Amino acid sequence: MSKTSGSARSQTATAADFLIASRQCEVRSLEYFLLMGRLVQSVGHLIHGLQRERGVTSLYLGSDGQQCAGERAGIIQQTDKHAAVFDQALSDIQQELIGHPVSSPLLSHIASALHGLGQLAGVRQRIEQQAIEADEVVDWFGETIHQLITVVCEAAETVVEPSIAGLLVAMVHVMTGKEYCGQERAAGSNGFARGHFDRALSRRMVHLFEAQDRCFEVFVAHAPEGSLALWQQLREHPRELEIERLRQIGVSVGPYKPLDPKLAERWFMLMTERMDDLKKIEDSVESAFHHRCVERYAEARSSLADQATLLASLEEGVQGSRSILDLIQEQNQRLQQMSEELQSAKEALEDRRVQEKAVLLLMEHRKIDDDEAHRVLRKLAMDQGKRLPEVARALISMANVLT
Repeated sequence: MSKTSGSARSQTATAADFLIASRQCEVRSLEYFLLMGRLVQSVGHLIHGLQRERGVTSLYLGSDGQQCAGERAGIIQQTDKHAAVFDQALSDIQQELIGHPVSSPLLSHIASALHGLGQLAGVRQRIEQQAIEADEVVDWFGETIHQLITVVCEAAETVVEPSIAGLLVAMVHVMTGKEYCGQERAAGSNGFARGHFDRALSRRMVHLFEAQDRCFEVFVAHAPEGSLALWQQLREHPRELEIERLRQIGVSVGPYKPLDPKLAERWFMLMTERMDDLKKIEDSVESAFHHRCVERYAEARSSLADQATLLASLEEGVQGSRSILDLIQEQNQRLQQMSEELQSAKEALEDRRVQEKAVLLLMEHRKIDDDEAHRVLRKLAMDQGKRLPEVARALISMANVLT
């Protein structure tokens, strides 16, 4: 009888088994983000390539194919190289993503991004044939870039390590701010090339500038020291004063006062330089993210080995100053602290998500475009003296009640 009872006990899982499993889970999560880091890096480079292609394509179409033809061909080659690296990085992590899915939205946005990229060859062909309007091209590039940024955003949602999550939050927001900068470059180039800004275009310029500011505020709150130094250099660059002067021209001259079309070239050059500097900042965040993943992975493996050794000694009856209960309590306290720090980092991602959802609701309900929906949301926040995320959540709650 006692022999049977002893055999049953030997097969029963112990507290030590699950304590080790907890540590092993942490190690596997960090292994996953070492792989995910390559995908995130490739996404950043691909987005930058698509932004450059969108910029020269706008000038190419605006000049009926007379400007930037050679430059555009070279940029397309670079974009294709970045797309190939992205495809390889995705292939390398595909089994990990599908075999152990950690986020259904992440997989869905990867599918959307791949679908968009699959249309790129057809869009380029229509551009060559001058069979597509510049606004449609800008919208297509913008939507594809948005899906790629959202891949990084959803990846950040799966992080369980606070310091890594904070770096991804910084990266998402510098990527998004840079994308708004690219859209502002296209909008300003359009207005200056035409020689005037109508009210809709001026409002769009204001929206894009304010959207950048909001993104960079979040970036500053989570960015590493080296990236903040680069951000400060960008802000102090003399170019920024000239950009601001041209912005004020674009939003204040009115639709009937003609502008020198040569300002379009100057504006495009200045904004391109700014975007290149933002890419350097993005790369510095990505580098910090990679180094932190490697560092935390090494720390987690070392902790796992130390804990396994300690647990083995305790199970063998070696007496010491610590017990298995002590180790369990330490692990729970550490995980609780990580959870609290993680919540702080992810609040910025949740704010971003609810604002996007509120904008979509306004667009659908009021039959307005994206710019106007953002303007309405900002006005509601100002009128109520509340933060944008608070107003967005209230709108979403109201919509849920009414549907």
